[in-house]
Amino acid sequence: MTMLMAMRFKVLVSATTLMLALMFLVLPAVVAARAEVRIQEVRSDKGITAWLVEDYSVPIIAIKFLFDGGSTQDPAGKEGLANLMTGLFDEGAGDLDSDAFQIKLDEAGAEMGFNEGNDAVGGGMRMLAERQDDAFELLKLAVERPRFDQAPIDRIRSQIVNGIVANARDPETQAARKWAEAIYSTHPYARPDMGTEKSLATITADDLRAFHKANFTRENIHVAVVGAIDAEALKTRLDQVFGELPEKAELRPVERVEPKLGQTMHIEYPLPQTSLQLVYPGVPREAPDFLAAALMEHILGGGTFSSRLFDEVREKRGLAYSVSSALINQEHSSSLIIGTATRSDRAAETLGVIRDVIRKMAKEGPSEAELDAAKKYMLGAYAINNLDSSGAIAGTLVDLQTDKLGIDYMQRRIDLINAVKLDDVKAAARKLLSVEPAIMILGPKFVEASKGSAPPSHWHLAAAAHAALPISMSSRRWTSLASSRWRSLAPPLARSWALAWPPA
Repeated sequence: MTMLMAMRFKVLVSATTLMLALMFLVLPAVVAARAEVRIQEVRSDKGITAWLVEDYSVPIIAIKFLFDGGSTQDPAGKEGLANLMTGLFDEGAGDLDSDAFQIKLDEAGAEMGFNEGNDAVGGGMRMLAERQDDAFELLKLAVERPRFDQAPIDRIRSQIVNGIVANARDPETQAARKWAEAIYSTHPYARPDMGTEKSLATITADDLRAFHKANFTRENIHVAVVGAIDAEALKTRLDQVFGELPEKAELRPVERVEPKLGQTMHIEYPLPQTSLQLVYPGVPREAPDFLAAALMEHILGGGTFSSRLFDEVREKRGLAYSVSSALINQEHSSSLIIGTATRSDRAAETLGVIRDVIRKMAKEGPSEAELDAAKKYMLGAYAINNLDSSGAIAGTLVDLQTDKLGIDYMQRRIDLINAVKLDDVKAAARKLLSVEPAIMILGPKFVEASKGSAPPSHWHLAAAAHAALPISMSSRRWTSLASSRWRSLAPPLARSWALAWPPA
């Protein structure tokens, strides 16, 4: 490192240190205010229920909602239907064609978006309180009366197909497809939610209207609102936006599926790095031992800089820049995944280290000190990760509804977490980690590492997420114990995590 580089590095470190110091001075006050949210249950005259947090600190209203269903409801041969539909809600509704709708949306100063996951289709809007009349009327049109005109259908479909064609040249995307099929076989989770060129070509406007009618109903909706609006006003808005939807959903039954473990898939590709993915059994969010499993997972690999995997793989051996784990809960499946990427000639060594760490955790479990640290993190990080904005609060409230955790969960969770004993966490480790996992290896054949070789380049877990389970937007969220079905539009597994992240 040259002297100039060293000076620049010191300046960067100093600036970063100052920024972090300021952040931790300010965050406690912000988090404390956010953590004391008062949630009201509001029920409209037409029976639509929403959770509301009134907040007049800024003149903004955020609404988020999701409809159960998602891409698992795509008919066979028409994969990609739900995804295509979500790109069309702002492309014309009611008497407004695409251009007219976009102009009205701009004039209202509102932000609106929709997306889909394996198990739900969701949407949301953020608006100025003083312009809510115009904004809510546009949202009503989009939700109840989307036009599905042919020109926008063809344009959005073409954009999706272009993405599919580009992904066909990406080894990680292709590996993700093969991996999902190996893990889920013929279950809908194995299907590409973007569809294929062939399946998209078969989708018509009538297909979109039929899907919308079957899935967008008052029976299967979950709504949360945060901002400058009171309960009485919200009752009116709920009926305005959702009140004319059909009452009953017409959803196809979807069976529960567990990942097919005990298999190894090596997808050979001449890459400078090898991606490794391991899949173990998971725990449903409603299971009594979920919190014990979540704490164990955090100690194993969920705590980015404090986990056992990070310590053994990166800190002690420098085999990878990142290694992480995640509990994934979708509506019809649960799993625990571990992923990393390393220089290809160190892949066999890296996999061996990971498996050794897992075996030790399964046999011995964590220590009391590790459990205490994990509890402190889980308790302290919740507000920062889930309550740092009106949109984040709304998303968290929808998650709590769909997970059936109760409107008082935020008040109960501290006691629930503190009640978990060391023996509970050890039992969860034995239960989940004592089986033979499914393993995917993407990269060249294993070779011996050469001495003095350079370390691997930076890699993020979400990038390797291409290589596993098929969610934002809203299947069921992944666990770092902060939730967000609203971080999506990522590749298959990354989306699965974002849409499948249970708020512990």
